[in-house]
Amino acid sequence: MTVRDWLLDSDPAIRWQVLRDLAHAPDVEITAERQKIAQQGWGARLLALQEDGQWAGGACFPGEYQRQAGERGQPWTSTLPTLQLLWEFGIDPASDRVRHAVEQVREHCCWEHAGQPFFSGEVEPCINGRTVALGVYFGQNVEEIVARLLHEQLEDGGWNCEAENGSVRSSFDTTINVLEGLWAYEQAQGGPAECTAARKRGEEYLLERRLFRRKSTGAVVDPGWLQFSFPVRWRYDVLRALDYFRSTGEKPDPRMQEAIALLRGKQQPDGRWLLENTHPGQAPFTLEDGDGLPSRWNTLRALRVLDWCARSSA
Repeated sequence: MTVRDWLLDSDPAIRWQVLRDLAHAPDVEITAERQKIAQQGWGARLLALQEDGQWAGGACFPGEYQRQAGERGQPWTSTLPTLQLLWEFGIDPASDRVRHAVEQVREHCCWEHAGQPFFSGEVEPCINGRTVALGVYFGQNVEEIVARLLHEQLEDGGWNCEAENGSVRSSFDTTINVLEGLWAYEQAQGGPAECTAARKRGEEYLLERRLFRRKSTGAVVDPGWLQFSFPVRWRYDVLRALDYFRSTGEKPDPRMQEAIALLRGKQQPDGRWLLENTHPGQAPFTLEDGDGLPSRWNTLRALRVLDWCARSSA
C-alpha cells in the first residue's frame, strides 16, 4: 500500500484533503467526499455531541469545570475546540446540519470570561484569533474581534495573551492563532490593507526567529515545538507554522529552510510521519493511534508542505 493509499483508507475529513492537496483530483470528486464529513465519521460524531447550542456545556471549558490537582492539560470537549476540529476537518459550512449547529452556538453559547456571545470573542488574543477563523469559516460577523486584534499587536510584531498582565514580548502560541484568523478574514474580505499589514508583521516575528529560535541567542525556544501534534489545539509547533505559510500561497521564505529541513528529516523510511506530542486532556474521541506511531494527519500536512516547497521552486 502506498502512503497515498494509506491516507485515503481513512475518514472523509482526511480523504477529501488528500484528494484536493495531494492527488489534485477533479472538483466534483473532492466535493462529493467533503460532503460526507457531516454525515459520517468524525464530523458526524462531533455534530451529534452538541446539546443546548454548545458542546460540553461551555465555550472554552466544559460547564462548571474545575481543574483537579495534578491534572495535565485541559478538556478539549467544549465548543471552541470542537468547532476548531470541524474547521480543521474542512466540514462544509453550507451543510444544513452544520448551519443549524452554528446558529445554535451563536444563539446560546457565551464565553466564561464575562458572558460575551461566542462570535463576539473575549479578551485573550489566542482565543480571539481562533474565533475569527471559525467565524469567517462558518459565516459569522467577527469584524469587532478583528479590530481588537489589530489594536493589540505588540511592538515586536506578534501577540501575547499575557499582554493584559504587562507582557511586551510576543508569544509564538498566541501569534500563530491570530495569524490564522487574520488570514481567514483577509480571504473573506478581499484583503483589507490594515489587516494585511498586521499579518505581515506577525509573520515577520516568526520568520526573524526561523520559526523556532530565539532572536537574541539563536537557541531553540521550546523543544516541544520540534515535535508535531494533531489536533494542534492552541499550541504552536513547526509543522503548524509551515502549514500556515503554505496556506497563504506565498513562496517559502529563505528563513524557513531550517524548519523545512527539520520536517524532511522526520519522514520515516516508509514515507510517513509520526504523531509525536499529543496535547493532554480529555477529548471526545481519538483521531490517531497514539504518540510514536504513524499519523495520517501529520503525514498529510507534511506532504502538502513539501509539495508547496517543490512547486514553488519549480
